[in-house]
Amino acid sequence: MSKKTNAALFRNGKLSQEDKRLNKVLMTVEREVKEYADYQLSHIEQLANIGLALSIEKNIDILLEMIVDAARELTCADAGTLYLVDDSKHFLKFQILQNDTMNTRMGGTSGIEVTLPPVPLEVDGKPNYSNVSSYCALTGDVVNIPDVYEAEGFDFTGPRKYDEATGYRSKSMLVIAMRNHENDIIGVLQLLNAKDIDTDQIVSFSTEYVDLIGSLASQAAVALTNAELVQDLRDLLYSFIKSIATAIDEKSPYTAGHFSRVVDLTMMIAEKINGMKKGPFASVHFNEDEMEELKLAAWMHDVGKITTPEHVVDKSTKLETIFDRIELVKTRFDLIAQIIEKDYLNKKLSIATGKGPDNKKLLEMDDEFERKLNEVREEREFLLNCNTPKEFMDNEKLERLNSIAKKKYVLDGNTH
Repeated sequence: MSKKTNAALFRNGKLSQEDKRLNKVLMTVEREVKEYADYQLSHIEQLANIGLALSIEKNIDILLEMIVDAARELTCADAGTLYLVDDSKHFLKFQILQNDTMNTRMGGTSGIEVTLPPVPLEVDGKPNYSNVSSYCALTGDVVNIPDVYEAEGFDFTGPRKYDEATGYRSKSMLVIAMRNHENDIIGVLQLLNAKDIDTDQIVSFSTEYVDLIGSLASQAAVALTNAELVQDLRDLLYSFIKSIATAIDEKSPYTAGHFSRVVDLTMMIAEKINGMKKGPFASVHFNEDEMEELKLAAWMHDVGKITTPEHVVDKSTKLETIFDRIELVKTRFDLIAQIIEKDYLNKKLSIATGKGPDNKKLLEMDDEFERKLNEVREEREFLLNCNTPKEFMDNEKLERLNSIAKKKYVLDGNTH
């Protein structure tokens, strides 16, 4: 008898009481199976979406927060904690701490640092199996505890002290290790106080959650490892660029610190623009990726100087190359002064050895000599000052510089 025919007979009252009872049972089972299947499919779809989101995210703080949020959502857990194994592999560091009842969110993007001390993986040179999170990190075993106050084998002094201080009641707990693609344990995910969806009462973590969170922890560990590798590559790139910048800065004491100052000023300007609510830059906003690109560009803006000759980079004066060419200018003016003095002495000697010395003319020659010599000295000093980098060349100074450049002197009958 088909399902459709059976239902029609049931409505027309042509089935026996026993058939009717069995039919009701079958319909109830069918509904429950369908609800369970839909529930499982929704979990699978949710897990797939979470895995996709985890694989895309590259910001480690956001990623860590997403892992705890997703695990708590899947299990209806009131609280969650995420630990990471430190670089020395001697401690578990608190990274994320969340508790809805206590309205607590620490670590990640919350801006609130988790100040709790790390959990040691060794005590007196022996593995620390007394703490549930360290036990999980050392063994890789899944720990599912219905009530931490009745559990044996672990030291729950920490949760009990927290409960005494806050009035909270820690009960059910699920602790799962996070393994990366190399099967190394890199962290621990700890969930606390699972809630019944219908009654909101604290219940134990069901076995189906264990497999579900185990799968999530595995995906999260791989995503976290990938994010850390990307971050390590970024750090390596910055270290390389900063090394080049330091090498360039060391080329010259006159430009030392230039790179870091450009970076600092660039980011200050960008942050100021991002904060503007009115004015010409009100519609301009740099997102996180653009800020990163801007910072990288600031570090690289002068990277080509690594191939620039040192005498070009290390310019303490305007005319400096391999040597400071102001020395040639000084020599030129010293020569001009010598030419003026030579002409003056020759003329004075000619008058003195003539028919009779003309004292008045000699005095005029002395004044002219001093005037020309002072003019050369002043121009020489002016050029020395112009050669210093701090000297700003306004229009008046530029005009004087051009007028000096047009002057001529005669040496050995040749005009220069």
